[in-house]
Amino acid sequence: MARASTRPTSRDVARAAGVSQAAVSLVLGDKWRGRVSEATAERVRQAARDLGYRPNLAARNLRLGRTRTVLLVVPELTTEFFAGVYTGAARLAAAHGFGVVLYPSPEGIGPAPDPFASAPAALDGVLASSMAADALTAIRGDQLPLVMLDSDPAGSLGSATVNLDIADGARRIADHLLDLGHRHFLHLAADVPSWTFEVRARELAARVASVSGTSLRTAPTPMTIEGALTATEAALDAPGPPPTAIVCDDDKLAAGVYKALRRRGLRVPDDVSVTGVDDIALAAALDPELTTVRLDAELFGERGMRALLAVLEGRTPEEGEIPVELVVRGSTAPPRA
Repeated sequence: MARASTRPTSRDVARAAGVSQAAVSLVLGDKWRGRVSEATAERVRQAARDLGYRPNLAARNLRLGRTRTVLLVVPELTTEFFAGVYTGAARLAAAHGFGVVLYPSPEGIGPAPDPFASAPAALDGVLASSMAADALTAIRGDQLPLVMLDSDPAGSLGSATVNLDIADGARRIADHLLDLGHRHFLHLAADVPSWTFEVRARELAARVASVSGTSLRTAPTPMTIEGALTATEAALDAPGPPPTAIVCDDDKLAAGVYKALRRRGLRVPDDVSVTGVDDIALAAALDPELTTVRLDAELFGERGMRALLAVLEGRTPEEGEIPVELVVRGSTAPPRA
């Protein structure tokens, strides 16, 4: 009778590579740097490939007391941007044998019920955006290795913070509109207490104020198309010089602005220029297409997960903000003479 095939073990890999089982464990656990040579590490990886060896993650996790599960806390699931953040984070996590549980904070901000009987016991670490920070205490995520996304580095709850260069994005928008000749601005500001929106408002105001003869009004709005429409109509009825450019905190708000302007018989960009932030699919679907700041959501999620893996392994995460890009389309033009 033929002998039943058996699954290759780390001992088989060690024998094939001519190294100890400890060396195999270090290499396949990606903890070999400074302990074994690059040549030895490659020999182990090649032996594992040749044998078709797959580590027993369940047994490994029991030994380590780890679940290899990360929680990603986001403000909402319906936003295309946060879907991209999840995609980037989950892709990198999977490459390192981790799973990602996606958890939305109710209504974008505020406390959230604990999705686990005990989050610290069920999770290895947490990624959370600034808008979902209040949920961390409720789920006891602040007791775990934590990386904050889109958050103030000076007041971060986490071991590390990963940010897009949103300040540069706000400056690019302001400079683009100022260079076109605009001097009277309306800022349609997201009515959300979040560091990222505070940065946008601060940088926009500073850039506009640096040019003489300018004015800037701010209209807070809920993060909805209908809210943006209502806020824009109210701002257009307010006293003072009418805006020739409306700067929106995200692309969805810009859609509400388009509707409000159309109701007033105003055209984009002939009468009013409009800009957004994010560069989601909606930006190219609007007519005219929207000038906006492109944020690489997938890279953002990937960098966040990379930082969390570094924290879990006791390494220093990569520093530096993620660059953004101004995408100029048909929604901006010089103001009427």
